[in-house]
Amino acid sequence: MSDNHYSPDQQIENLVDIDPSETAEWHASFDAALKNAGPARAKYLMLSMLRHAHENNLPISQLRNTDYINTISPENEPPFPGDEDMERSIRRAVRWNAAIMVHRAQRPGVGVGGHISTYASSSALYEVGFNHFFRGMDHSGGGDQIFFQGHASPGMYARAFVEGRLTEDQMDGFRQEISHPGGGLSSYPHPRLMPEFWQFPTVSMGIGPINAIYQARFNKYLHNRGIKDTSDQRVWAFLGDGEMDEVESTGALGLASRENLDNLIFVVNCNLQRLDGPVRGNGKIIQELERTFGGAGWNVIKVIWGREWDPLLFQDREGALVNLMNTTPDGDFQTYKTEDGAFVREHFFGRDPRTAAMVAGWTDEQIWSLKRGGHDYRKLYAAYKAATEFKGGPTVILAKTIKGWTLGSSFEGRNATHQMKKMTVEDLIAFRDRLKLPIPDEKIDKYLPPYFNWPENSPEMQYLRETRDRLGGSIPRRRSVSKPLPQPPAEVYDIAIKGSGNQEVATTMAFVRLLKDLVRDESLGARIVPIIPDEARTFGMDSLFPTMKIYSPKGQQY
Repeated sequence: MSDNHYSPDQQIENLVDIDPSETAEWHASFDAALKNAGPARAKYLMLSMLRHAHENNLPISQLRNTDYINTISPENEPPFPGDEDMERSIRRAVRWNAAIMVHRAQRPGVGVGGHISTYASSSALYEVGFNHFFRGMDHSGGGDQIFFQGHASPGMYARAFVEGRLTEDQMDGFRQEISHPGGGLSSYPHPRLMPEFWQFPTVSMGIGPINAIYQARFNKYLHNRGIKDTSDQRVWAFLGDGEMDEVESTGALGLASRENLDNLIFVVNCNLQRLDGPVRGNGKIIQELERTFGGAGWNVIKVIWGREWDPLLFQDREGALVNLMNTTPDGDFQTYKTEDGAFVREHFFGRDPRTAAMVAGWTDEQIWSLKRGGHDYRKLYAAYKAATEFKGGPTVILAKTIKGWTLGSSFEGRNATHQMKKMTVEDLIAFRDRLKLPIPDEKIDKYLPPYFNWPENSPEMQYLRETRDRLGGSIPRRRSVSKPLPQPPAEVYDIAIKGSGNQEVATTMAFVRLLKDLVRDESLGARIVPIIPDEARTFGMDSLFPTMKIYSPKGQQY
């Protein structure tokens, strides 16, 4: 159950049993529970005791893996505060426009590509944030900083279109930054190409997570130094499960926990799939990531199953269903989503007579409607709320989704879905029907199906605007104008300009001398932050130690 380097036997040998008779009583109680109530009950009791020990701050190592179920149980989920039907309606419009923007970019004479399935899998992950958590720049506590997953950029453009921030003409300029009249929309988040829209570049795999960690660290630094109150600002990073294989994605996880960055939240879209197939076809990527993040000291929240699974898990007194969930590899889960309810009944539930009995009275359609947690608003809201309230360290949310979700059977869970750019007319009509959008058949053109939006005075637009106004304005948005800083007086540079005469001076020595003079400047000095991982002494910078100190969020403790 644990990935500790030492077995329980080895660890317990280092402790002294001061009351062997009491120990025997505990063992006898466990043996009785195992015999009379079964393994599932005995396992629950042990996990409950571990949790109780942690709640009482007893230093016992955390489990590196928990069961393949949601971290937050149904009874601990907070009430959902929004209008779920209204938010679902908004999400459907954004889904449609994101897919149509990419589809229209394949029209004759353009054909510029794009990704259609990543946002389809992660739409709910973003919409829960947009409607309830993401703070805009006009929020009283300051805006959140959000590192959007690069391949999900169509969804951010689509939402900006629904909000009235982008026009149809701009949407039709997707991936045509130079060729489209008036300029187009960049393929991925790109502040240089769209300086008033995107805050951070993220599409190079791994650049989002490592920069999010250092941004969160910098925000803590600003607050601890008294430069800016960032206590209400959070840093969010939306990532893919395949992206977590990049060295940059996990290389600084230890720094985040070591510096107690509880202003940082990773949301990993676990659609179990990368470009060429499953991320871990023979394993379980969510369980692997739980070990990685948990071992690095992060708070881990898993959102694996939607609310439709709750009654089944409640019936699972012997742990048969949880055992199937634990032992089914990701490759099989992907196969299930390319088949149908009858297939899932036979090849998943049918592997154990106890789980087969659970769904014996269910129709194939009911079985097929069992959702993954990353598409369930209530489950995601509970996870986000828990993440924002967690203190003392960073949080990662591992949300299980389906790549290409709602796009139809030609897309959902298919190995080639990442490269698929356009849909047939039949696909488009089925997509429209699934999203329940009032678009007539005759408007669904092969190359230029219409975008969708509501009238300005509609309940949907009113809800959308009130939500974003309450949270501090639309996002993503970037301010390209900053407050100018006063320039240091010219005499600060006198030593550098004068030079060293006939004596040769190392470049680093000259730089350090200039830096010390700049630090003394009243207008600029407090804003100079030397970031030196090590080797300050090697380059003659140790002279800065007495005046500038060495920053640590924990203070000096030795």
